[in-house]
Amino acid sequence: VFNAKTAELLSHHQVEINQKFPREGWVEQDPKEILKSVYECVEKTCEKLKQLNINISNIKAIGVTNQRETTVVWDKTTGEPLYNAIVWLDLRTQSTVERLLKRIPGKNKAFSKFKTGLPLSTYFSAVKLRWLLDNVEEIRKAVDDGRAMFGTIDSWLIWSLTGGKNGGIHCTDVTNASRTMLFNIHSLEWDPELCQFFDIPMEILPKVRSSSEIYGLMKICPSLKSGALTGVPISGCLGDQSAALVGQMCFKDGQAKNTYGTGCFLLCNTGQKSVFSEHGLLTTIAYKLGRDKPVCYALEGSVAIAGAVVRWLRDNLGIAKSSQEVEKLAAEVGTSYGCYFVPAFSGLYAPYWEPSARGIICGLTQFTNKNHIAFAALEAVCFQTREILDAMNKDCGIPLSQLQVDGGMTNNKILMQLQSDILCIPVVKPSMPETTALGAAMAAGAAEGVGVWSLNPGDLTAVTCERFEPQINPEESEYRYARWKKAVMKSMGWETSEAPSNGKPK
Repeated sequence: VFNAKTAELLSHHQVEINQKFPREGWVEQDPKEILKSVYECVEKTCEKLKQLNINISNIKAIGVTNQRETTVVWDKTTGEPLYNAIVWLDLRTQSTVERLLKRIPGKNKAFSKFKTGLPLSTYFSAVKLRWLLDNVEEIRKAVDDGRAMFGTIDSWLIWSLTGGKNGGIHCTDVTNASRTMLFNIHSLEWDPELCQFFDIPMEILPKVRSSSEIYGLMKICPSLKSGALTGVPISGCLGDQSAALVGQMCFKDGQAKNTYGTGCFLLCNTGQKSVFSEHGLLTTIAYKLGRDKPVCYALEGSVAIAGAVVRWLRDNLGIAKSSQEVEKLAAEVGTSYGCYFVPAFSGLYAPYWEPSARGIICGLTQFTNKNHIAFAALEAVCFQTREILDAMNKDCGIPLSQLQVDGGMTNNKILMQLQSDILCIPVVKPSMPETTALGAAMAAGAAEGVGVWSLNPGDLTAVTCERFEPQINPEESEYRYARWKKAVMKSMGWETSEAPSNGKPK
């Protein structure tokens, strides 16, 4: 909960959601558990507000933000999910992608790039939905009976919170729709040709709306006795990376933010024109903050392994017991002493899209110890960000003058200083880390009919920030970056399909 005048965080509550891994490469979550966690967070946060003597009748609007691409199909007559949610990084659709590629002339992965901004990949919702229709009998039957509804997590939540089977609103916003591979990002409508290509019935799709308008009102939930916010409008909806862009107030062309989580997501606002990348980035919808407001686009670069490399050092190598300890090991030496770490654990994402790459640590000498490897791992996150930033600068033509950052890993001061040194520009981190939630709250509060939050740049409260300025000379930075590029080249083409099968782990 935020104060709409000052953007100050007043109260919050969080609940961890279980991930299920039924097979290697499969990642699922229970949609009912996600919904229950939302109700629990609402009730607990309202209790905390009462303890602060804040009347909950002051809550004027609710915003929703979610991990994008995660796919749910549910039954509109019973309100029950028909299968677990398939999470964005799930890889079960690899064979679906290969089958679809055969139907495209020249097997061109970028066949829908100018409509959707996306390449054909396991990442996006359409292929997950195709898998569900092909493999889950119950879902096929529900579609035939006209009972099925498809949505990303935002749609499932909004439908459930506004009444579910008793009149729930089935909608999504343009940012989430732009990650399905079924949405034309220019006409802002579901694309009949793409729906036909994926063989997806259009009647199961949600209605697409702007990111900031009243979708419906919160209804009481009888089974969970949750009614603290009954009657409050749900009026903001943004995919998490778009929400962070809004929360960081990147409203001008050329402003960018990088979110450091398990992976890294760098988004650059390109304004009212969609820019198509020549360097392996995605074109996506940044936001549309009102029914009559223009749509704004962004270029997005994704790195698969960022925070995950620190977790790997902790869990797989056991060289540290915590993320903080990795930071401490790195701080003790302050250099990698010529050691480079390329964490291509699942191939390389942007800007290479090279699935044959594997992780390597090179430049080792008898002098190298675990401190140097810890330092090299942190440096790897920074080098990967630099590669995406270089691609972005080439595509946009305007080099970034500073990088705004958020996400869990930004608490690591060594990492933030390194990032500034390697990019040769300042890195700016807001003191309030919940920028994704803030973005959703801003969209909700600014909606027509709510109007408690102004998005005029002059009215936006300046957020207090920590700044990290480059401290090494650019020549040294360039030298280290060139060595990193050399290491990346060595990591490529490692996996080949010709390996002998005897004794090779499957």
